[in-house]
Amino acid sequence: MSDRKQLALETIMQRHTKRIPSWTFHPMEHSVIERFAGANSGDYRKNPKEVYLAMQRAVGTCMIDQYIPLNPLTMGNKGYDEETERGVTTGAAQILLDDMEIDSPEAMIEHMERYIFPRMQKELLEFNEDIRVKEIIESERAVQRELGQDILKAPYGFTAFPCFAYNTYGYANYFMACALYPEVIEKHFSLAADVSILNNRAVARAFTEAGLPLYLRLDHDMADSRGTLVNIKWLDKHWFPHFARSLEPLLKTDIRMIWHCDGNLMEMVPRLLDVGLQGFQGFQYEDGMDYKKICQMKAKDGNSLLIIAGVSVTRTLPHGTPDDINKEIAWLVENGPATGLFLGCSSSITPGVPWENLKTLVDGLQYYRTHGRG
Repeated sequence: MSDRKQLALETIMQRHTKRIPSWTFHPMEHSVIERFAGANSGDYRKNPKEVYLAMQRAVGTCMIDQYIPLNPLTMGNKGYDEETERGVTTGAAQILLDDMEIDSPEAMIEHMERYIFPRMQKELLEFNEDIRVKEIIESERAVQRELGQDILKAPYGFTAFPCFAYNTYGYANYFMACALYPEVIEKHFSLAADVSILNNRAVARAFTEAGLPLYLRLDHDMADSRGTLVNIKWLDKHWFPHFARSLEPLLKTDIRMIWHCDGNLMEMVPRLLDVGLQGFQGFQYEDGMDYKKICQMKAKDGNSLLIIAGVSVTRTLPHGTPDDINKEIAWLVENGPATGLFLGCSSSITPGVPWENLKTLVDGLQYYRTHGRG
């Protein structure tokens, strides 16, 4: 096991380490990927995985959970263009599912009751734990082989829990339905939790059988810059009980589950900790996420939190100076937990960030990865 990989694993286990490992570095601009990788212009489109991994190794990445080397292919060097296909959450002219047009919350509820609920009930009856365990293990081992010995592949993407269905029905239809038909939405959460319990039993088995790193990042956007997408009291009544129930098989293990933060999730933070989660990633400080306060909190078992801290990709990286970036990295370290701290970016890096800012970021990550805290 390489030094970087070992550092990542020890940090996940929240052992005392002076040095601080680097989390996934994910710029979307192809020329940036190529420059860090030492590749020629156009090489990323020709050999995306090879060039993407060369970049990760060059910048010193220690741990990758969400492995998405092809993701930057979804946009060009200036972002999305006019030819990008619009989806249900990005302005699609029509939402058509099972030959039904979803043009109202009532249509959405009808589709759920006619199609989605029966499919979920069938999934409950047909779920095969052995097959699911095999899928998880094979998937994680395949990516780890691809990453090689330098970078730790941390589990991601196969934990199940009830989610908002806005990616299926669009924001307007879904959140109007939450207000008008909460009992139907809660039935969806309940069925999702039933399925999730079966899935998460398989996840727990996969960790034991394959000896996977004891880490899971749960990822679902539930807030914007103003706060949670629905009232927190609504979540307390209709969502949190099913969310907690869905994670029970994993909460009985030593797996450290952390939550990806998009927007202002401050009202959810203590509730997520009360369920049993043990950390956070992806802070939008400018939206009200109090990083310092969160890092002082404790998990339900009394331990300090596992934190993946990042320089802001919406404020500091695109609009700040190299000095701003160095100050923000130092601030993240100073106010982060004594153990269990990774450094990186708050999310993906969009095209247009000045090269000198990106170089300063990478140099700063290298400093703390090699020299560590003061």
